[in-house]
Amino acid sequence: MSIPSIRVASYNIHKGLSHFNRRLTVHDLRERLHALKADIVFLQEVQGTHAGRASRFSHWPEKPQHEFLADTLWTEFAYGKNSVYDEGHHGNAILSRFPIRSWENLDISSHFMESRGMLHCEIKLPDWPEPLHCINVHLALTEDGRRRQVRMIADRIRKSVPQHAPLILAGDFNDWRLRATKYLANELGLNEVFETHHGRPARSFPSMLPLFHLDRIYIRGLDVRVAHVHSGPTWHRLSDHAMLTATLQPA
Repeated sequence: MSIPSIRVASYNIHKGLSHFNRRLTVHDLRERLHALKADIVFLQEVQGTHAGRASRFSHWPEKPQHEFLADTLWTEFAYGKNSVYDEGHHGNAILSRFPIRSWENLDISSHFMESRGMLHCEIKLPDWPEPLHCINVHLALTEDGRRRQVRMIADRIRKSVPQHAPLILAGDFNDWRLRATKYLANELGLNEVFETHHGRPARSFPSMLPLFHLDRIYIRGLDVRVAHVHSGPTWHRLSDHAMLTATLQPA
């Protein structure tokens, strides 16, 4: 009997706001996310709370954005609070239709001006022989910071993810020079989904006319069936990043 595939998505949601923070987009975003029917969603720049924006926008959700977006479709979720300030906080989130057996958020900030985290979830999927490890990241804007963070991610994977377990590492890598892919392949045997399936990484930023390869989905112990970039007129109003989706199956 073949093992069922899963559909995953990775998306920097820009705190549920449009370009330059002019419009609240989180309601339209929830509708689009639900229509995709992904099994597991990796979200970056998720607003946990923000008092100023809650007073500015009349339809600001009462729940944290990850709970609002999950609604009744993704019954399991984890949120890693990374950046905390006077009016609120934001971070990364993973939404799942399957049980999250455990999760941990680790601080991988490269300097005090830029708070970053690595959210690691272990998810139990029906009929899969091993739990699926999911790691969600949003890396630094500086190349030196990203280099250190990729090494921290590699250390975490070596210590906490068994070699035989399926693994997804996804998020906004801010790696426009494509330095992370070779390191992750050589050190950990990870393959990037779009390079594997299409022969080149996805262009995901800016969403109106994607030029830069900032967002990635890396895998180990999995095969790629489908990989798609969601960009263009119907998407660029939601965030400054394009969304990536992939259909995956145990290798």
